[in-house]
Amino acid sequence: MSISNEDVQHLLQLLDSSHFDELHLEANGIKLSLRRGGGAASPKPTAPEIAAVAPSSITAGAPTEKATQASGDASLLEIRAPMLGTYYGAPKPGAEPFVTVGGRVNADTAVGIIEVMKLMNSISAGVEGVVVEVLARNGDLVEFDQVLMRVRPA
Repeated sequence: MSISNEDVQHLLQLLDSSHFDELHLEANGIKLSLRRGGGAASPKPTAPEIAAVAPSSITAGAPTEKATQASGDASLLEIRAPMLGTYYGAPKPGAEPFVTVGGRVNADTAVGIIEVMKLMNSISAGVEGVVVEVLARNGDLVEFDQVLMRVRPA
């Protein structure tokens, strides 16, 4: 496969008419990277810093009181991901996690960060109790409504 000048021009037009700033294409050994504005690539952050967290934090989805098959305990509340993205359980690499098993949380306790399109979103527990299970691991891609943690109500 080869890419002609016309193909590149068409891709540039598509990028220009979209809301995206970058386009990366890999096909049959050909790698093409296009960037709006022609500026140099900014270095990719190695890990999120807590200072990068958006000013408005997001409360995890309403706790569910349904039976939890994985733990077998119907009394546990679940803290769920309010969005799709990369989950971080600590404010930066090597730092202590926001919460650990056995730790107490209240509705406003930060339990993690979910990165979406380089925007760091602080996730609050939304429940009160003791963490009995942490399911999401640092750096995991989490889906919307995925269970991140289980909490025994206080």
